Amino acid sequence: MSIEIANESGMAVDDASIVAAARYALDRMSVSKLAELSVLLVELDVMADLHERWMDLPGPTDVMAFPMDELDSARRPDASEAGPALLGDIVLCPAFAKEQARKAGHSLLDELHLLTVHGVLHLLGYDHAEPAEEREMFSLQKRILADFRVAHADAKRLAAQRSADDKVLGAVGLDEPREKRPQD
Repeated sequence: MSIEIANESGMAVDDASIVAAARYALDRMSVSKLAELSVLLVELDVMADLHERWMDLPGPTDVMAFPMDELDSARRPDASEAGPALLGDIVLCPAFAKEQARKAGHSLLDELHLLTVHGVLHLLGYDHAEPAEEREMFSLQKRILADFRVAHADAKRLAAQRSADDKVLGAVGLDEPREKRPQD
């Protein structure tokens, strides 16, 4: 699965973690491994321009999703028979999301993970215009995020353990491959 990310927001964020959230959501939705996705992080003025141009709404917003094709239920990329698909673009605005994160009582990165998953679901055809759609999409979003957080925490814990193990092995000289002994 190809996920490209470009940070033009002027804010330092953990790009790899955002890509991990997108990849996790796509995997959970059984999207083809051949799918391609683009994530763009932009400044407030760029997001405001996109929001007005495409949604006819004033001011910036947190996330926008631009599917490459109109998806219908017979051609959704999360369908089991789907092949390669250019899903589209997710545009995030970290400066806008920062205030939302503060109000929600969590980190900016947590908010960007939420918005990334939200954007992925929009690219896959989910919406929240109607109450039933909103319940379905937000419930799915909540489950994916909760599972991602557990998987992400486990991966960080394992990486820290590997690093600690490497340090111990290095201290006793066991970090280098042993020379092959000649056969008797």
